[in-house]
This record gives sequence, C-alpha cells and structure tokens, in this order.
Amino acid sequence: MNDWKLPWEGGCRCGQVRLQITAPPMVTVACHCSGCQRMSGSAFSLSILLPSDGFQVTQGEPVIGALHGPTRHFYCPHCKSWMFNRPPGMDAFVIVRATMLDDPSWFWPFLETSTREKLPWASTPAVHSFEAFPDPADYGPLMKEFAERFREGFNPRGKAPARAPGA
Repeated sequence: MNDWKLPWEGGCRCGQVRLQITAPPMVTVACHCSGCQRMSGSAFSLSILLPSDGFQVTQGEPVIGALHGPTRHFYCPHCKSWMFNRPPGMDAFVIVRATMLDDPSWFWPFLETSTREKLPWASTPAVHSFEAFPDPADYGPLMKEFAERFREGFNPRGKAPARAPGA
C-alpha cells in the first residue's frame, strides 16, 4: 500500500515522547475490554497493529505502566499518556494508540474486540466484532481483508471513501 503517505509522526499529550511510523497498519481495532476502558478513561481504546520494524520512538524515554505484567504498556513518564503496548510473545508487533498520531483523522476501527464487556451504549463502525479476542488463526485473513478494503477506500459509514493520510 503505497498510498499511506508514510512516515507518520505522533506523540504524547505533553510532547516529551515522540514516535514515528514507517510501515502501513496491519489492522485497526477498538477494544471494549474493561482494562482498556480503565486505561483510556473511555468506552474503548483505539489501536493500530503495526510491524515492530515500522515503529520507533524518536524522542524521550517511555516507561512501562499499568499492570506491569506480560503485556508491556508504555506511557510518557511526564504526562502519563498511554502510548503503545507490546504483547507478550509477539515481539514482531507493536500496538499504537491511534490518537497518539498527529493526524488520526483517517482512523476507522476495522475490528472491535471484547464486545462482551462493552458499555451498553458504546458502538463503533467496525466491520468485524468479536466477543473476546479473535482466534490467532483469524488474524491473517482479517489483515488481508483490511489491506484490501483500505486500498479500495474503506469507509464503514458508506459515505465518501476514506483515504489514507495525504492521499
């Protein structure tokens, strides 16, 4: 997908930690789990799954926060913005909070997860919904469909086609 107009820049609320994305997203997600609700202070978190080699922190030193468990959640040490996480056993991937991008206006959640825990009024335009997390075997076909739909101008609301940033 050449039309993503990479690289993208982003950062925490105070600007002390900055990041850069140089690879297109593999899939976008809204997670309704109670952990994401509490960490985001909202009904769900918005995430972009990326290959690790397409992500780098360019300024500052994020710190691990939240549960300090197997999933490492990284925050700005100053403003405490939740910026990204690294799932256990999946070092090839990083999950970035979509709202950390300087321009998240292109973002649409393609998947929504943990809908069993969602607040009754919360809804997203996600194409696929899962009561928990998708089975690992499902991710390959989901990522392929995500890439095809965004290449074609994916917009789940059916209005004018969304375009990748800068397109």
